[in-house]
Amino acid sequence: MRKFLFFSVIVVTILLSACTSHYHVAGVSLTRILVDSIYDAHPDETAVAFLAPYKQQVDSVMGPVVGMAACDMVASRPEDKLSNLLPDILVYMSKYYQESPDFAVYNMGGIRAGLTKGEITYGDVLSVAPFENKICFLTLSGDKVLELFSQIAKRGGEGLSRGVQLVITRDCKLVSARLHGKEINPQADYRIATIDYLIQGNDGMPALACGYNLNMPKDQKNNVRFVIRDYFHEMLMKGEVVDAKVEGRIVVM
Repeated sequence: MRKFLFFSVIVVTILLSACTSHYHVAGVSLTRILVDSIYDAHPDETAVAFLAPYKQQVDSVMGPVVGMAACDMVASRPEDKLSNLLPDILVYMSKYYQESPDFAVYNMGGIRAGLTKGEITYGDVLSVAPFENKICFLTLSGDKVLELFSQIAKRGGEGLSRGVQLVITRDCKLVSARLHGKEINPQADYRIATIDYLIQGNDGMPALACGYNLNMPKDQKNNVRFVIRDYFHEMLMKGEVVDAKVEGRIVVM
């Protein structure tokens, strides 16, 4: 697969002292360089030798296979395979936190890569979830859940777990919302699994900042990438290949 590497060369102001400088930006240029197998034809021996000990160490961490994927998975709006899978993983793994959430939310901005069919390594998982976000749980009233779904509609979709059914318009307005086949009860309470970055109301979902009864594990092991890794490994130990589908969680009318 070909990959493109983009380099932006910027001449910046250099401060030689605490006083003013005579340097100024002379210009900005952008160059596209195609990176493919040609670059492997004549490797720089000095560079290869220098990187060798580091490569071995990195590969020992990133290389182990943690699971198997049944198909290629990417994240896109209004929904896609990977953006469906990740909130499903949060719901599944909630049992280890003595939680039973009604649904889960995973922001599209937190999904930084896709997965390819076949073996999934820890490095693949790290590429998908490179941030220090941790799994967490909160409760929202039904009216706030409806606000949340309206905010998600306004963004054109986010990662939502199985059982959520939203219908939105092409101009990103919420038409209807159901959860496990039922209308949202504005007076009821709903338990939600998500990541700690979102409970601050980030990524255009301020309704999540209204949550209460927070369960926010602090240990490093609760980092979302470890939760995802552990899910894949659990499925691998069961002899299962991880699959995901686009199934109408968010429908644009």
